[in-house]
Amino acid sequence: MQHSGPLQWLAYFAVKSLFAIMQVFPLDWNLQTARIFARIWAKIMPRHRQRALAHLSAAYQGKLSAREISRLADRCLDSVVMFAVEVICLPRLINRWTWSRYIHLVNFDEALKLFLEGRGAILVTGHYGAFELIGHLLAALDFRTVAVMRPLDNARLNQFIVDSRTTHGLELLDKRGAATQAEELLRDGALVGFIGDQDAGRKGVFVDFFERPASTYKSIGLLAMATSSPIVIGYARRRGDCAKYDIGVQRIIYPQEWETQSSPLQWITQVYTSAIEEFVRADPSQYLWIHRRWKSQPRSSNS
Repeated sequence: MQHSGPLQWLAYFAVKSLFAIMQVFPLDWNLQTARIFARIWAKIMPRHRQRALAHLSAAYQGKLSAREISRLADRCLDSVVMFAVEVICLPRLINRWTWSRYIHLVNFDEALKLFLEGRGAILVTGHYGAFELIGHLLAALDFRTVAVMRPLDNARLNQFIVDSRTTHGLELLDKRGAATQAEELLRDGALVGFIGDQDAGRKGVFVDFFERPASTYKSIGLLAMATSSPIVIGYARRRGDCAKYDIGVQRIIYPQEWETQSSPLQWITQVYTSAIEEFVRADPSQYLWIHRRWKSQPRSSNS
């Protein structure tokens, strides 16, 4: 449910004012400033850093030293604030003429061929790096790209973010009741993007993520099966702390792969979750470790 009371107005004007200030400076400078704000955040709200520490420790189970875990927790907070800056600043910078200044494509040929065929495809990524950049790039290259999103509770702030996200043609689809529309879009040849690493509660599909059971939404697998759409799992990874990014494809899942599986929904969900884990392991500092990915556990679990 969206709201637009006094506090929501205050948040809206604060973000708009910050946006106006950031336009004065190069994005690289804003990303460096973001790291300073991340340090302040860690001091004011230490519970988020503590949650990142706990999740990292459980995910790596003694494979990393306490010092390395601590460094990754700090970098996680850096990444979150840098992402907030990128959400506001990147859409105005990325278009069909400028994208190559900022983006390097990795293992992208097969996916590009798939997109050029004009068939629908499901795009899956995780809370990692500058993940929204994927949609902006594809929309700037004139592929019809639709991102499934959950609207912000603040109605005015939500509209501001929506306007920013749709600058170069990216379409947005409300997560609530999106299944029917997403199916129609895929059949019409659109690319439909999902964040695939959100906790789905007790009713989700439980798959392994960093060797721990993680509840995952059924919608991606069911949609793929209903439309026979391939699933492209990819990432947008920062190259250092400046506005340079690798956009890469980790895995493509084709319909013929799951058609031979005894439990196709479980198989699809595990495969794309494992692909997300693979690109997170390549640089875990950019993952959203403060996210409660393992919040829900199977009823038989004692953890």
